[in-house]
Amino acid sequence: MAANNNSLGKAKKAKKDEFYTQLPDIEKELRHYEHHFKDKVVLCNCDDPKVSNFFVYFVRNFKHLGLNRLITTCYKNNEPTLFSNNDSEQAVYLIYDGGDDNNPDPVKVSTTAVPLNGDGDFRSMECIELLKQADIVVTNPPFSLFREYVAQLIRYEKKFLIIGNQNNISYKEIFPLIQSNQIWLGYNSGQHEFEVPLDFEKDNTYIRNNGKKYAKFGNICWFTNLEHSKRHEEIDLYRTYNEEQYPRYVNYDAINVAKVQDIPYDYDGKMGVPITYMEKYCPEQFEIIGFSLSLANMDIIKRELGKVGGGPRFYIREKNGKLKRLFERLVIKKKQQ
Repeated sequence: MAANNNSLGKAKKAKKDEFYTQLPDIEKELRHYEHHFKDKVVLCNCDDPKVSNFFVYFVRNFKHLGLNRLITTCYKNNEPTLFSNNDSEQAVYLIYDGGDDNNPDPVKVSTTAVPLNGDGDFRSMECIELLKQADIVVTNPPFSLFREYVAQLIRYEKKFLIIGNQNNISYKEIFPLIQSNQIWLGYNSGQHEFEVPLDFEKDNTYIRNNGKKYAKFGNICWFTNLEHSKRHEEIDLYRTYNEEQYPRYVNYDAINVAKVQDIPYDYDGKMGVPITYMEKYCPEQFEIIGFSLSLANMDIIKRELGKVGGGPRFYIREKNGKLKRLFERLVIKKKQQ
């Protein structure tokens, strides 16, 4: 799994943003939000209507969801292919109002796409005007532009459901939004499969019988500000606190919890938990204090170790007296019931 996550990180840095979401993953997530879509205008602004599975989903379910309108746009592409060279200075868009067909064919509907004036960049004034018309944005935005993409959604006060990776949680631009309950994780997190270009070479890729290449990544999350039932389900806690199993950090006043399922029910102080806790976060049960990235007191560690490599992290002292650097930790505290 670590190799998969590393591949995704490298791809992001190289701005290889062509990860196309599979229809089953879209259907699996969207079924938990159907009640939000009645009479709404949906925008998929990173989706060529000729090839996008988000477009396919919303055309097929237009009447079932009771949508008002569907708008899709793409970036630097006017070819009927999934993986273009993104070398066209003019992209396309499509506005669909449901028509008279109760069983619409997404392929036929896609033929009504028309040219944009520009290249379809979500930051262009032309695309922002389309964004202003939307009630809910649903898409898989470019991983390399995730911060900027979310900032735009917040600026224009849009509801959204978008795909990102787990590392996005700790971004300095994203975490305050999570901490203040302006955004949260969607229903499903974990392994997702994406179609990728044939020249995408990573260990976690494979070609199916259909001749297409796919890649699986294990740290994928949906980010949203749409309410769903799982968000308010409290974790059942059954572990009891003891000092040996829950050591205190050397450079921050909190205990370490190695696994989410090991959170003690009888401890009211601050606890450091793995970032995967966010998949089970219930705002009524716990308060989010912060991340080790910003809370760790590295001066304490430097006084003992001298030069310290890597960014700020929490340390615990092992039985042999040596300091152990931990992975990123999220600090939480139980809310008083």
